[in-house]
Amino acid sequence: MSKAESTGKSDRDKIAMSEQEWRSKLTPEQFYVTRDHGTERAFSHPYHEEKDAGMYRCVCCGAPLFSSETKYDSGTGWPSFFAPAEDGAVSEHEDRSFFTRRTEVRCAKCEAHLGHVFPDGPKPTGARYCINGVALQLDKGEQGDKASK
Repeated sequence: MSKAESTGKSDRDKIAMSEQEWRSKLTPEQFYVTRDHGTERAFSHPYHEEKDAGMYRCVCCGAPLFSSETKYDSGTGWPSFFAPAEDGAVSEHEDRSFFTRRTEVRCAKCEAHLGHVFPDGPKPTGARYCINGVALQLDKGEQGDKASK
């Protein structure tokens, strides 16, 4: 793992809701991906082709996760980024599902499952954060830090 599982956020900064509260807030697909650790079909969400500038936020809690300035086309069919919006925005966890070893990415604030990070991305980080579009909400009016592509 490239980062420790701990993000430095205290438990008081985290959002905790019951399953019923999440179900009432999210669509069935959003709940499946973010709370049940599911995956949307590749190329099924329009964010994989989105070109507009803005901040991609967690669909569950609204926390800023990824800036459009770090978004790139990985050819995978999911929105891909080479870096989170800021240190501590996401947490990384070992995922041994489907008979493989991957690094799961979650929202550091509400623990929503976002996708996975792989070490085959572009410079400057070499990371490919492969994120489910349904786990994101694009705020087109906001930009993150200026990251070089």
